[in-house]
Amino acid sequence: MAKLGGKVGHQIARFGGNGVGQILAAAAVALLFRLFSGPGPAMLPEEEEDEFLPDENGEGEEGKADDESGEAPVAGKVYPVTIRWAGISCSISDKSNKSMRFLLKNVSGEAKPGRLLALMGASGSGKTTLLNVLAGQLVASPRLHLSGLLEINGRPRSNKSYKFAYIRQDDLFFSQLTVRETLSLAAELQLPKTSSGEERDEYVNNLLFKLGLVSCADTNVGDAKVRGISGGEKKRLSLACELIASPSVIFADEPTTGLDAFQAENVMETLRQLAQDGHTVICSIHQPRGSVYYKFDDMILLSEGALVYAGPARDEPLAYFAKFGYSCPDHVNPAEFLADLISIDYSSSESVYFSHKRIDGLVESFAQQNPPILYATTLTRMDKFKAGIMSSRKGTIVQRKGGWWRQFWLLLKRAWLQASRDGPTNKVRSRMSIASAIIFGSVFWRMGRSQTSIQDRMGLLQVAAINTAMAALTKTVGVFPKERVIVDRERAKGSYALSPYLLSKLLAEIPIGAAFPLMFGAVLYPMARLHPSLSRFGKFCGIVTAESFAASAMGLTVGAMVPTTEAAMALGPSLMTVFIVFGGYYVNADNTPIIFRWIPRVSLIRWAFQGLCINEFKGLQFDHEQPFDIQTGEQALEKFSLGGKCISETVIAQSRILLVFYCTTYLLLEKNKPKYQKLEPLPVNQSEPLSELDKIKFEVDKKSQELEPPADDVELKPQQQQQQQQLEEPSSPTSDQIRPFILEGGAK
Repeated sequence: MAKLGGKVGHQIARFGGNGVGQILAAAAVALLFRLFSGPGPAMLPEEEEDEFLPDENGEGEEGKADDESGEAPVAGKVYPVTIRWAGISCSISDKSNKSMRFLLKNVSGEAKPGRLLALMGASGSGKTTLLNVLAGQLVASPRLHLSGLLEINGRPRSNKSYKFAYIRQDDLFFSQLTVRETLSLAAELQLPKTSSGEERDEYVNNLLFKLGLVSCADTNVGDAKVRGISGGEKKRLSLACELIASPSVIFADEPTTGLDAFQAENVMETLRQLAQDGHTVICSIHQPRGSVYYKFDDMILLSEGALVYAGPARDEPLAYFAKFGYSCPDHVNPAEFLADLISIDYSSSESVYFSHKRIDGLVESFAQQNPPILYATTLTRMDKFKAGIMSSRKGTIVQRKGGWWRQFWLLLKRAWLQASRDGPTNKVRSRMSIASAIIFGSVFWRMGRSQTSIQDRMGLLQVAAINTAMAALTKTVGVFPKERVIVDRERAKGSYALSPYLLSKLLAEIPIGAAFPLMFGAVLYPMARLHPSLSRFGKFCGIVTAESFAASAMGLTVGAMVPTTEAAMALGPSLMTVFIVFGGYYVNADNTPIIFRWIPRVSLIRWAFQGLCINEFKGLQFDHEQPFDIQTGEQALEKFSLGGKCISETVIAQSRILLVFYCTTYLLLEKNKPKYQKLEPLPVNQSEPLSELDKIKFEVDKKSQELEPPADDVELKPQQQQQQQQLEEPSSPTSDQIRPFILEGGAK
């Protein structure tokens, strides 16, 4: 191993150059050598040690899953999980830490297997925040504070100690794969390697039938450019991909968003059937139609982060609020009635005041009439569980579903299908390559050997280098940020490692990516009548192809550096502009300021321009009339400080840049992978946590604090008078206070 490392270092010293380039090349080679030489199949769990709590036998659910990994999951067999939480509070402070806003305020609840739980409330009420907290998917932030108690099957433990599925609002897939191929690849990546191909195919077919995807099984998923399956089918495909691992709990964040009423009901019916199969299903939903409302088994109502109701769904919430005089009118959707009841009416300061009074009274009434449902284990017992973590984890190693090479071949297959089937993008790129070559060839039509042709040749080669790099860069930065979201989600589920994904992506795009520079060179070279030699033409195409791959690698780095496609599209061309300025044509390398001399060494434009110039000018003879005229191509190269250079140096430098960009992309993806907020326990000296939590006073929203009650001389409406009187005594409503809650526009 030492001899091998010495040889690698010797080769780097030979062609790595001096200074920054040699250091970067050495670091890149060392990192790649470490990635691809180490063992791949066995990996430790990604969760932190303090997030994994073993059961009384010293094993977590992940360990049990590994012991049983010899068999494929069987449809209908679900490990039952009951989730209970209490005192969940989440607050976020501003950048100056001068003020704090509560997203959740002392929320408690319970989710049981076989039941569909709906989290309802107005926009901004905390539905998605609570869902993310329960799923462990709340993105970490230094300004965020999260505390409370969480129990899984009666024991305080991490939400990662059981298998769960999280269905997000945005359904992102590889658009050129069919529904069946998407499910099959997910099954091969997630199911145990010991399961046969026939078992996996049967499992996939069962999922297609179960979720109603048989009719579109061989249809491409599609995206904004290519029409594919419908929105409801994409939502069910998301469910199918998550169900492959047989999760015990299914979290769905507003699964009906963007769907029509019919598709929304189909999706909710699917979730209801999954609940009946034994899954614990928790979904956030904004305002469902009446038929969807009656599919819920349990319901939690939130208003501005506070708990208004938690319990059985359907008619029970209506009966509960009717006790306080808020009766649902006939022929009104109960979901609409509840949404109006717990929402703030911002039409006037008076309506805002009474809305807050009504909701505060309902929150206080529910807190008094319904004692907390969860009496969690004291923290001393939690510490006892944590004490056994190290001993239990020594023998617990999570095996990925297949080794490094199996992951690589599966990902290579997927990347090739995605790249080769992307017809619209490939057609546009090919047409643009040919069109730009025709335009440049027409401008520099059949250049001769005059003195003025020297400048023309230099300009054409610079334009060719810029066009090739920009085309590859813009394509990559427009696609990769969206693909990165999919990869992050799949990696979070443990489907595969990062290194096989990046390597498979590089290899799969070589044939497609090389086709466009070859088209460009095949049209431009004869039109401009560049150096008439077949070997020179081959070197021209090879240089622009290598530059295209280096630009794509740069696009991956930019896409891994920024969070959105828009940011990548802004940053990528800006960096490329800097490389263009120091590309060797506009600024001579000898005249570059000292503080900027490192930029030409990492500029892929400069190396491509240098290689193209050496390939073109060496051996050329120019017409000359004066003794001071340039007579040979070598003299022209000396004028641009390119004398004594060779093409191999250019190719090596471009390969080094590509390698550095790929290693940088790897490090950025590892660093920027999603990190989630930890649930902090309650203080240790709190012997009765929940009874103490009931006494906590939460800060009211700043806007509501600024609102003053109406003046005494303001004549209140009869309905508002009775609401004010009723809310002043919320805990003991009398029959005289009970009045129907009239919806706006409803019956009176």
